[in-house]
Amino acid sequence: MWQFAWPEPVRPIMEQGRIGADDVLTLRRTVFGDGIVSDREAELLFSLNEACTEWDRAWPEFFVEALTDYLVHQAQPEGHISEANAEWLIGRISHDGRVDTACELELLVSLLEKAQSCPPRLVAFALEQVKAGVLSGDGPTRAGVALKPGVIGEAEVDLLRRILYAYGGHGNIAISQAEAEILFDINDATIEAENHPSWSDLFVKAIANFLMHASGYRVPSREEALRRAAWLDSTEPNVPGFLGRMLSGGLKGILDAYRHDPETEMEKRLAAREAEMRLAERVTESEALWLAERIGRDGVLHENERALIRFIRDESPHIHPALQPLLQSAA
Repeated sequence: MWQFAWPEPVRPIMEQGRIGADDVLTLRRTVFGDGIVSDREAELLFSLNEACTEWDRAWPEFFVEALTDYLVHQAQPEGHISEANAEWLIGRISHDGRVDTACELELLVSLLEKAQSCPPRLVAFALEQVKAGVLSGDGPTRAGVALKPGVIGEAEVDLLRRILYAYGGHGNIAISQAEAEILFDINDATIEAENHPSWSDLFVKAIANFLMHASGYRVPSREEALRRAAWLDSTEPNVPGFLGRMLSGGLKGILDAYRHDPETEMEKRLAAREAEMRLAERVTESEALWLAERIGRDGVLHENERALIRFIRDESPHIHPALQPLLQSAA
């Protein structure tokens, strides 16, 4: 927290420890009055969020809007979160590795949704927040719902989906291995819990996406995907078309997402794409060894993992021998 006398209009808000609706209007006029959120104003907003224990419902919206402008729209290059800004943000909202307030968590996810690109570590940091909330049973991911530690509720699944959708919307179409590892960690930590049913669906499709992309299917680069905006269109807000189709359909949704391309020009390359798909559907040796090691790490084959293995068995034209013991276990 900054060591100086609080300026107007921050001083009275700090003294009362509460942010009212009128305070938000005053702050909005002050911060946006010149069209720029300054470094000092950004710091003051964080200080207010940390110091005030009560606030009107207009505060979170303004907090996220102002700091998104500061980090995404004002930063250079515009629309991109730099390594330096990601480092600053993590340091500003991380308290012993945890994000403590719902406003800060919403800011983090909103930045991922609004930025055209951001460092992968910012995405991993966001996923780790959900993981920590699941393990501890507290923190802002619970959205006011009291749940037991080690249980994945609907709020956590929704938050994970938002994060994965957001990062996938800017050319990072495939789930990365780092993201897959965190999802497996969450699954391992809740292996005997009565999780929300949507968790199994998200887990299977996300891991399958990682495996299929790593097999060699050529997804569009970030630049190509941004040029071809129609390819990423979705009927739902904040849900890019590719991951939206993949993660919201049935078990075959992931294959439908890879095979679906609405652009007429892509039809000319249908034969080549089908060949790529056949290659992509193969699970390679390195993937098979990773999956076998990852699933067997805790010595328990959970139902979600069985569902993943069955999906691979049913959809992959080539099963690597390293997966045969897992296939037999999941039968």
